[in-house]
Amino acid sequence: MKKRLAGLITASAVAVSLAGCQASQAPVSTDTQASSQEETQASESGKETSEAAEDLSGSITLYTSQPEEDIQTLIDGFNQKWPDIQVDVFRSGTEEVVSRVLAENEAGSLLADVLLVADDVTFETLKEQNLLMAYESPELEGIPEQYIDKDHMYTGTKVITTGIAYNTDLVDTAPTSFADLTDPVYKDSLIMPSPLYSGAAAYNLGVITRTEGLGWDYYQALKDNGITVDRGNGAVQNAIVAGDKACGLLADYMAIRSKNDGAPVEFVYPEEGSPAVTEPIGIVKGTDNEELAKAFVDYILSEDGQALTAEIGYTPVKSGVAVPEGFKSIDEITPMTWDTNELYQNREADKDQFTQMFQ
Repeated sequence: MKKRLAGLITASAVAVSLAGCQASQAPVSTDTQASSQEETQASESGKETSEAAEDLSGSITLYTSQPEEDIQTLIDGFNQKWPDIQVDVFRSGTEEVVSRVLAENEAGSLLADVLLVADDVTFETLKEQNLLMAYESPELEGIPEQYIDKDHMYTGTKVITTGIAYNTDLVDTAPTSFADLTDPVYKDSLIMPSPLYSGAAAYNLGVITRTEGLGWDYYQALKDNGITVDRGNGAVQNAIVAGDKACGLLADYMAIRSKNDGAPVEFVYPEEGSPAVTEPIGIVKGTDNEELAKAFVDYILSEDGQALTAEIGYTPVKSGVAVPEGFKSIDEITPMTWDTNELYQNREADKDQFTQMFQ
């Protein structure tokens, strides 16, 4: 499959033919006749499934904030099951993805069929503007209720926590809490992603500023301690791996991947708890490719899709799926949360206040 780093990835459609099996019909008794009937029914069911598989062909457009390599891996897995469905991808930071969706909708030319971006607060923006289609996937079993929208407009696909990443060559005493980063020992050696670009960082801002013992005073203390605000989590990861910065607020999977790749990096789940986003998936209302979009959503939420999500290096949202090495499971994570509606209603005001503080 060809990948275009500028933003559009196309998952090639591969033609396949499915051959059905014909059940043997040689009844010699009542029992064998019943068995034969069951086999015939199973054969007919398999034939219907094969016909359905053959019918699902075409293309969908996915807008996402996932790293290019990760989303391509998921598409490759999806195409193992649905080889005749082509998936075209626009990929950018969550804020830019949402801005594009809103601009296209305003112009009457929304191109996306499926959205897969950072957090439920972002999806509440789209939900309020009537841009999402209700769809209750048959693959919801095992997914905690709090990660499923009550109106079935979106569903979480993984759990991504934000914690503390640090360079072991530069840090002698590892931080154990968010509060530790205000210590003068980290003066001018800190970095974090901008909530003006990263949806996860915007979510973190809303939660942390409403958490007792942290609040806006915490962000002011980080500023006073010389923290650098860079565009997104990728920039934070690169700075810590390279040793340009000693510590930073970073998504768990980025820090753990760096460590697994041999970088001198460790990840800390903070004592106060972990802000966590679930990178929900939802279908755009009015899509011309509804059945194909549903097939994609179902795959991502299925055991196969969740196992692949874990293999890529994320905490799966479905219980019973093994967690990657180095990660905490859903049950082990201490979540730092706040009311979704309040976070949604105040997101822009929070970002404005952040801009004023760090300008």
